[in-house]
Amino acid sequence: MNLLRTLAFSIFFYGLSVPMVLLVPFVAVLGGDALRSYSMGWVALMRWSARWILGIRVRIEGEIPKGPVLFAGKHESLFEALELSRLLGSPATVMKRELARIPLWGWAARRYGVIIVNRTANASALRAMMKDAQAALRQGRSVMIFPEGTRVKPGEKPELRSGFAGLYRMLDLPVVPIAVKSGHVWPKHGIKKPGVVTFRFEPMIPPGLPRAEAEARVHAGINALNG
Repeated sequence: MNLLRTLAFSIFFYGLSVPMVLLVPFVAVLGGDALRSYSMGWVALMRWSARWILGIRVRIEGEIPKGPVLFAGKHESLFEALELSRLLGSPATVMKRELARIPLWGWAARRYGVIIVNRTANASALRAMMKDAQAALRQGRSVMIFPEGTRVKPGEKPELRSGFAGLYRMLDLPVVPIAVKSGHVWPKHGIKKPGVVTFRFEPMIPPGLPRAEAEARVHAGINALNG
């Protein structure tokens, strides 16, 4: 049954995604606001498909803060990468420079208003990242980062990448860790399963802490659902 659900989801969701993606360049010329609104339609399609075809429900624990903050989330599947954009009001998500170099996709992502991160983390790269982040904050948008740097399997707890510490120091914003439990129903490869995806919004971490303390608290917060 789960295999049939997964196949039906893939046919329905990805089949409808193709024409939506083809329209992105035309929407992008209208500006970031138009593109962010349009993208919410795609997220809604994913959310509806996941709920009614795959049987995946969402549970939210804790309070989602208002006002620009730095969100730091666990990344186990595609699901939270899309769903968090809806829950957090289209935040400026930190994206690897390699993805920004993909033809058309990178241009559209910049129009959307993402933050491009260069893993070399030199001074010019940090200034460019800060410029993107400040542009988002002026629009009243929060910043979202997956500080472990990549999608991980349930139970894995890699160390945080250096990009988080740089953003935390430069933005001087409170941090809200988001623990996510999604990989058990939405594995990176394989059959999706019905179940519950949990988002837990941990207590806010104030700005200005020493790097080691901030990283330790964020690491513990985003892994709070991993035992």
